[in-house]
Amino acid sequence: MKLMYVLASLPFLGILVGVAFANRVEPFVFGLPFILFWIVAWVLLTSVIMAVVYRLDPANREDAE
Repeated sequence: MKLMYVLASLPFLGILVGVAFANRVEPFVFGLPFILFWIVAWVLLTSVIMAVVYRLDPANREDAE
């Protein structure tokens, strides 16, 4: 259960706290300034992390009715 809470807090920390450390224009990644790439990457990672949390949640198991 703690793993789900840790995974769910990663996007929050990555976007809000990580932006302070990634706040620079150089280098360019895929033609984007690094800060914009950081935010877009975390938005995509949030979807993946929330899918993992959904799969780990025992309330979402098929056999639990």
